[in-house]
Amino acid sequence: VQLVESGGGLVQPGESLRLSCAASGIIFSIYTMGWYRQAPGKQRELVAAITSGGNTDYADSVKGRFTISRDNAKNTVYLQMNSLKPEDTAVYSCNARRNSLGYWGQGTQVTVSS
Repeated sequence: VQLVESGGGLVQPGESLRLSCAASGIIFSIYTMGWYRQAPGKQRELVAAITSGGNTDYADSVKGRFTISRDNAKNTVYLQMNSLKPEDTAVYSCNARRNSLGYWGQGTQVTVSS
């Protein structure tokens, strides 16, 4: 199983980024996919998740700014991040979860700084 994130980088406050996570080795469409982040000195937190049926959930801190989506034909989950803030700076990791099974990507760095 592989989850490969891409799209991270350095942006200024107010700008946007789109993260992608390409999955292989799993039946992607039946997994709940999530984006987590971990900032230095902080615990990892759930940013957004999308179920196999398309239901979504967001952390309060990103509601209205971030959008999670999935393309089952491409085995890929996306995180569109708008109006980025310095406090969004973290390593963002992709997670695939189904029942007791869980897989993680290696993470991608997002830095928001002027």
